[in-house]
Amino acid sequence: MSHGGIDNGAAPNAYRLLWAGFMAILAAGVGYSVRGGILGQWAQQFGFTMTELGTITGGGLTGFGVVIIITSLVADKIGYGKLMAMAFVLHFISAVLTLATPAAFAAGGKDAAFNCLFWGMFIFAIGNGLCEAVVNPLTATLFPKNKAHFLNILHAGWPAGLVCGGLASAFMAGKVDESGTVISAPVDWKIQMSLFLIPVILYGIMLLGQKFPKSEAASAGVTLGQMIGTVFAPLMIVLLIIHAMVGYVELGTDSWIAKITGSIMGSPAKGLALFVYTSLLMFALRFVAGPIVHKISPLGLLFVSSVLGAIGLTMLGNADGLMLCVVAATIYACGKTFLWPTMLAVASERFPKGGAVAIGMLGGVGMLSAGLLGGPAIGFKQDFFASHNLQETSKVTYDRYKAANENTFMSFKVVGLDGAKVGVLEDGGKELARVDELLKSQKSEDKNHADLAAWWDTAKVTAAEDKPLVMDAGIEGGKKALQLTAYVPMTMAVFYLLLIAYFRATGGYKQVHIEEENVPGTDLGTAES
Repeated sequence: MSHGGIDNGAAPNAYRLLWAGFMAILAAGVGYSVRGGILGQWAQQFGFTMTELGTITGGGLTGFGVVIIITSLVADKIGYGKLMAMAFVLHFISAVLTLATPAAFAAGGKDAAFNCLFWGMFIFAIGNGLCEAVVNPLTATLFPKNKAHFLNILHAGWPAGLVCGGLASAFMAGKVDESGTVISAPVDWKIQMSLFLIPVILYGIMLLGQKFPKSEAASAGVTLGQMIGTVFAPLMIVLLIIHAMVGYVELGTDSWIAKITGSIMGSPAKGLALFVYTSLLMFALRFVAGPIVHKISPLGLLFVSSVLGAIGLTMLGNADGLMLCVVAATIYACGKTFLWPTMLAVASERFPKGGAVAIGMLGGVGMLSAGLLGGPAIGFKQDFFASHNLQETSKVTYDRYKAANENTFMSFKVVGLDGAKVGVLEDGGKELARVDELLKSQKSEDKNHADLAAWWDTAKVTAAEDKPLVMDAGIEGGKKALQLTAYVPMTMAVFYLLLIAYFRATGGYKQVHIEEENVPGTDLGTAES
């Protein structure tokens, strides 16, 4: 059986398993993308700051990373089929918990809503992590002669999910006119969040009755101890460090990019449209990774990608207006496209005895970095620079819109802006009034709403003067966050350049086969021999 003109000697169900894995990753992308589009609704409905929203999105990625690492250690023993069945069940549980958030908010306030969303995202991430721990070594096993090509195709499911989720968010987003007046409210976020269940059902159907192979390492009789030993090879440690940066710059930034660019362009809908465009570009490019790798090697592709990523983020952090955002986002998208799957391919090619463990450790570290560092750090940077900008512009306005509690990230502290208050300011209190009428008609009370309404009664007097200051502060916070994030791919580029120089000095980069004990240029990876 062939694909793209390449005979891979694949098993009869190899392509069905590949596309089922594609659909599982697509489900994760849909959930991730839709969540990015509804962060504003969460901020307004539950009163979250940007740092709190970053912690919620980051918590999901953290769970993702932990599960990939743990599952990769036992994947061959438990069996790929059973793990995918577990993922299927957990995806449904996460939906139930997340959709229960409004009830939790009514019963226990903001903290209860935060916990509901955080743990809903965490369980969603566990399901994603189980899938990721299976489909990466599975694809490397099914297509051992062309790993980079097929891992990139597999991971085209991620931007495909981002496109589907982004388009859904765009069509379901609220509409405002040029003056900022709300024409129509967005579709309820609970409906949007449920969309990821469609690809979940599809991958479940595709995997019914299928036979799963073991990883190439397990098939060759490599023990779990030998697989774990590959993680401590010097080259593998370097790859793990780099992939932590990949997770930070790709997934951490993706948590915020639509919101930040939407603010810069003055339209959340345009931010989502730009996100969909760049994701579609990524989807298409990942199908042509194979020919590029054959021309410039995996490390050459990674070096070029990191340079483009740094340039794109720097340009986005200095962009003003639609056209500059589009150009900058295009460069950034071309940069980040090949990073994740090609890094997995490098780990699998250089450490075939690592099996599911080596490739799982790499993916897990990337996700942990995105969850613990990327999402929260970029959210914190927005809070930090937005609040400082507003304090310098108008201390009185800042005091009116600041959050009740201080946010911390590592040793840094800041009191950010209250998302609920900013949301009321943005639409001039229209949504607040709508909820007020609804509560009156139902003859019910909501303390959180009452407190917000009481605050708005005093704040709306100065809203006309406050709004441009608050909006400008938010834009400044987003742009500064992107400028600082650009230093991460700059650092990655240096690492890749050093690796390229090393391999050139030791015979060149080449794929290591599992039966080889020693090959030229593998002394950095002796732990796997």
